[in-house]
Amino acid sequence: MSPAPAPGAPAATGLSAREGADIETFLEMMAVERGAADNTVAAYRRDLEDAAGFMAGQGGSLMTATTEDIRAYVGRLAARGFAETSRSRRLSALRQYYRFLYVEGRRGDDPTGPIEGARRKRPLPKVMSEDEVDRLLDRAAAEAVDPERSPAGLVRAARMHALVELLYATGMRVSELVSLPRAVLRGRQRMIVVRGKGDKERMVPIGEAARDALIRFAEAMKLAGVSEEGRWLFPAVSETGHLTRQAFARDLKALAAREGIPAERISPHVLRHAFASHLLQNGADLRAVQELLGHADISTTQIYTHVLEERLIRLVTDHHPLSDESRH
Repeated sequence: MSPAPAPGAPAATGLSAREGADIETFLEMMAVERGAADNTVAAYRRDLEDAAGFMAGQGGSLMTATTEDIRAYVGRLAARGFAETSRSRRLSALRQYYRFLYVEGRRGDDPTGPIEGARRKRPLPKVMSEDEVDRLLDRAAAEAVDPERSPAGLVRAARMHALVELLYATGMRVSELVSLPRAVLRGRQRMIVVRGKGDKERMVPIGEAARDALIRFAEAMKLAGVSEEGRWLFPAVSETGHLTRQAFARDLKALAAREGIPAERISPHVLRHAFASHLLQNGADLRAVQELLGHADISTTQIYTHVLEERLIRLVTDHHPLSDESRH
């Protein structure tokens, strides 16, 4: 019997520890935010691991794969006798995986884009309207002060209100949000430190509404007799000791449903996208949004350039003396 691989060693499929973590995060997103069934998630896992094994055999990896590498993989599937439907399904899994990596800033491109049958135009992130976000925030605020709720119920509702206000006010990644330290509660700070990918820290401003929601959350915990000791701002009974991404995503969908917003239209990622898009719609600079989102490369933030294009077209249409609109 061959010895077990050392912790962190590449898996037999050719996956590195980093790629394995990326795939697990992708599958978690598919299950929690898109409601993929267990069988679907298992199929995605098999498809991605098979592709990773092929890339490793070519001396590469999923993370470094080029368009030609993807074409070669699909060609190998055909040579192995896979039906067209099976090849299409595996290519679909890779498309969704690379779109996820792109949106998350893990890759600056999508190698499946130029492949025949793939969409030529990168899909834009789902974005809630400002009205929908306002409705969601109003619902969370009302539930946080509902006199019919028990002290424990008010803590949960106040926590949800603080989470939603903070996410929309800062555009944090959900992993950054749920792992905020309790020190955030100290004073009426206008800026907080966020620890992001690669353990990099950045300063993000929080608005008055988010600060007020945090204060109400702290007051609700105190009234319910919840200990003020501990490391995390949003403590929970979990392996990490803080609220999990899955639990927050589930509760966020439930909040949206109570407000009459279709649950499939919202997730923590969608609120992060709303933060960025609404800033750009209202005149923010792309570089500033890049800094606030914690993107290492401006190319990742450029997924939002459609918002800038719409704003510039509207600016010219409304104000240029030679535009059709201004001449009538």
